[in-house]
Amino acid sequence: MSTPHSPPNPALVPPVELLASDLPGFCPNPKMSLWNHHPRVFLDVTKQAVVNCPYCGTAYKLKDGEKVHGH
Repeated sequence: MSTPHSPPNPALVPPVELLASDLPGFCPNPKMSLWNHHPRVFLDVTKQAVVNCPYCGTAYKLKDGEKVHGH
């Protein structure tokens, strides 16, 4: 007998920290398993403290102390 799979509680999983060199941020990120992929979405972590992916709920944030340089 199988048990239903429930995704991890996003409140218990720490956000993925991005460096300024990682921008623009996107999900799924390169560290995610291939089976876990969904359409790529770009996430602007420069305007909010934490941004959640609309597909999987993974939280992303700019690492503390990182400086974003404009073009």
